[in-house]
Amino acid sequence: MAVVERNTKMKETEKIYSCEVKKLFLRNGIKRREWAKAVVADAIRDEATEFRCKDCHGAVRLRGKLVKDGSAPHIEHKSRQDSEYCAAGMYFRQHPEREPRMSESPVA
Repeated sequence: MAVVERNTKMKETEKIYSCEVKKLFLRNGIKRREWAKAVVADAIRDEATEFRCKDCHGAVRLRGKLVKDGSAPHIEHKSRQDSEYCAAGMYFRQHPEREPRMSESPVA
């Protein structure tokens, strides 16, 4: 009995495990909300509500609590264009000739 190989294409997904989250800081007696780098799993545990890419400052989608493939909590760019020009982006890594740049629609 011959083994039949299937040409199955697995969908490659972007998985970025660190990001920036908005946190409350006390600076010189003044409370301010500022962006700070964090591991995605820690940001979820700390119940952060605002996320952005640490490299391009673009909008990201959180993949944390209900990840079907069993991977660790992570983020993915919402915009393919951000992924194409972000150093952490999956599409950027597929085209090494590109120069990284900031998102055209950064999260403020």
